[in-house]
Amino acid sequence: MKLKYRTVWISDVHLGTRGCKDEYLLDFLRHIECERLYLVGDIIDFWKLKSGVYWPRLHNEIVRTVMAMAARGTRVIYIPGNHDEIFRGYIGTVFNGIEIHASAVHETATGRRLLVLHGDEFDGVVCSSRWLAVLGSGAYDFLIEVNRWFNHVRRILGFPYWSMSAYVKHKVKNAVNFIFDFERVLIHEAHEQNLDGVICGHIHHATIRTTEHGTLYGNCGDWVESCTALVESHAGALSVIRWLEESTQLLEDSALETRADNGRLATTN
Repeated sequence: MKLKYRTVWISDVHLGTRGCKDEYLLDFLRHIECERLYLVGDIIDFWKLKSGVYWPRLHNEIVRTVMAMAARGTRVIYIPGNHDEIFRGYIGTVFNGIEIHASAVHETATGRRLLVLHGDEFDGVVCSSRWLAVLGSGAYDFLIEVNRWFNHVRRILGFPYWSMSAYVKHKVKNAVNFIFDFERVLIHEAHEQNLDGVICGHIHHATIRTTEHGTLYGNCGDWVESCTALVESHAGALSVIRWLEESTQLLEDSALETRADNGRLATTN
């Protein structure tokens, strides 16, 4: 079953790390067809790869799948983030059908013009204190590893997935309240460029909301904890896909359809 969209945005995949939920992302990519696919930064985690190479077969398969989508006619636009900033040296080039841009302006089917960028350039921690950002990334990786074993035990006990790392991160962010409001600054940037909204990644918190002034803010989320993406329908409607939930529903629907087909076949026989 293919899910057909006009546009799909994904970010913060962090290929090259053990925390990447590669099997879910590969499943998602194999289930979709779209005219445009935006890779909104931190797709490959070169920060982590510097401390040791981790690159399993599924990570290669994800790269090959994206290249195959480009070969079939999907316009694939790669916007580097801070973890894959090495690609910022190749802005304006095309690699195996994948365009590399610093940012982009996407026009929806309804005519809204949206700024698309990773967003790290507006994070005060990343901009002013790179060493602090790297330290924070290391602590986050540790939480992800603990979270992996924590959920392994939960599965054995029959409990559903729960992100300890997301919970801790949310509480810490609320406590320190950042240096400035990331979302507010991104919305302001879209307004300054006379655009209707912004779509970004970076902070691993998937959402779509519209301000009281009508400016849209969308964040792709991530494929380390939440397995989320933003999608645009062919009518121009934007929504958040939460693949951990969507894939389960697809399996249930498929099972129901199979049972119905078997029932019809038995009746016919």
